[in-house]
Amino acid sequence: MKHLLIVYHSQTGNTARMAQALLRGASQPEIEGVEIRCLRAFEAGVEDLLWAHGLLLGTPENFGYMSGALKDFLDRTYYPVEGQIDNLPYAIFISAGNDGSGAVAAIQRIARGYPFKEVHEPLIARGELTAQDLARCEELGATLAAGLELGIF
Repeated sequence: MKHLLIVYHSQTGNTARMAQALLRGASQPEIEGVEIRCLRAFEAGVEDLLWAHGLLLGTPENFGYMSGALKDFLDRTYYPVEGQIDNLPYAIFISAGNDGSGAVAAIQRIARGYPFKEVHEPLIARGELTAQDLARCEELGATLAAGLELGIF
């Protein structure tokens, strides 16, 4: 059994809606060999990260950066997992008021230190969430879960 961890922060509810869409996609009935945890950033910890075979990180764009809650998760887990994680497959999802590039760059920089291995381009929903944005989230969730199940990632 493979393990997929979704860690996110949401202030307005948009990133939470994206996380739920990712969860729906990863929970497709055809994907039987993947267990999923979907946790808010303040709830997730070292044990969850060590449990994971794949990771989805989500945040709103705050002042051109990731949320403080997601940064807190990364800060709290970095040293305790140092040397225990090697190229953990991950992808990013962002609810952005602007272009989301600052949040992406900050997460990618930290992710290289763990090290995590980016396996999908960042999914950025700009402005109001649309049905198309949520469909893209479902597709990303299914892609990561299926890739874990098949041993691609």
